[in-house]
Amino acid sequence: MTFRILTFAFLALTACSPLPRSEVPERRAPADLVLPPMKVFSNQRGLPTRQSNSALSRDFLELSFQMESGRPVPVMTRFQGPITLRVTGDAPANLAPDLRRLISRLRTEAGLDISQVPRNRDSNITIQAIPQRQLQGLVPQAACFVVPRVSNWAEFRANRRGNVTDWTTLTNRDKVAIFVPSNVSPQELRDCLHEEIAQALGPLNDMYRLPNSVFNDDNFHTVLTGFDMLMLRIYYAPELQNGMSRDQVAQKLPAILSRLNPAGRAGNFTPQSPTPRAWINALETALGPVAGSTRRRSSARQAIDIARAQGWTDNRLAFSLFAYGRLVARTNPDAALLAFLEAGTIYRANPETQLQAAHVEMHLAVYLLSSGRPDAALTLADKNLPVVSQAQNAALLSTLLMIKAEALEQLGRTQDAASVRLDSLGWARYGFGSEAEVRARLENIMSLVPRRQTSGG
Repeated sequence: MTFRILTFAFLALTACSPLPRSEVPERRAPADLVLPPMKVFSNQRGLPTRQSNSALSRDFLELSFQMESGRPVPVMTRFQGPITLRVTGDAPANLAPDLRRLISRLRTEAGLDISQVPRNRDSNITIQAIPQRQLQGLVPQAACFVVPRVSNWAEFRANRRGNVTDWTTLTNRDKVAIFVPSNVSPQELRDCLHEEIAQALGPLNDMYRLPNSVFNDDNFHTVLTGFDMLMLRIYYAPELQNGMSRDQVAQKLPAILSRLNPAGRAGNFTPQSPTPRAWINALETALGPVAGSTRRRSSARQAIDIARAQGWTDNRLAFSLFAYGRLVARTNPDAALLAFLEAGTIYRANPETQLQAAHVEMHLAVYLLSSGRPDAALTLADKNLPVVSQAQNAALLSTLLMIKAEALEQLGRTQDAASVRLDSLGWARYGFGSEAEVRARLENIMSLVPRRQTSGG
């Protein structure tokens, strides 16, 4: 079983948790607020990866021959021939267009022969939509997940404790089931489709060191990237086949990558140390729902210490700092600000972690706005809007637009503020779903305007 972890998505996308600030006025969204129509993204290709083919070969092998738990996958497995997919259960209306866009991208970018069939037909991949409460009643920390050799929820329940649903026992892929929540925001459902369908088709592992992939439990990337599409294209290259060992695949990769990614023939290969289980455990404790706030903060601090001891200067150290900053923002704002600044510096230095930098700088923009520096907050929001739009993250996009609207309001540009705020609400409907969630996010941002000091203050 592989699954998208709910708590990590929560960390990246939910409320701002702004740093403590001077007193602010009670400012709320109008009671008669009418939301505009939902905005949706057009079909966009993922940006090509900038990594060398040597680095891509290493990543492919680690993704394909190991589970997230660390268990080895003995042989490569994939679907043979045309791949069919169907949707069952109580699927919301927004699932269909997002799935169509994803299938189109898989066909054009990954070169896969994949198509959707009616729900009453047998298929290789079944996507079943069920209520979130029912899904998490069986797998509490999963936002969604994929399992082999079953086609519906009843089959999964009957076989979940045996070898039937064990990926490491496969010699080929014939049928898999993906279980997604039927009652979440459109963006959360779309994110589940991208990650789980990708793992149903190809690699089963997630690796924190990857800078630009959905195959990473930090969940910064929520739709398939150019790197991910290349991994899937390699997975279905004609030189590879079911039953091949890691060594056999490794021998084929140089020629495959030379053909599929000629731009990667040049470039340096930088070895990266393995990610120790102690660091992963510390991060999962810090971001998980079980531990208390004190232990979570301590675990995030431990993750930073482990990262520094490993000598990391990559996105794993940056993610440790980002998680720590989020957790201490209200209790230790100075430490949070320093953590965000260091994380942002690391992310910004790598062309492939600009989306991560945007997440960090959203928090810095919140700090600037609440500190009475709307001009700086506006500059930071504008700088990050293009990369967030390219990444198709409506939740983050709407938040940045709300920050921009409040900055414009503070600068006296009322009409511009109203226009940007309206735009933000259209994206918020996709990113956050319910009107209550949209209103809560808007009020969170609107409350950041500092109260003017009186002569006695």
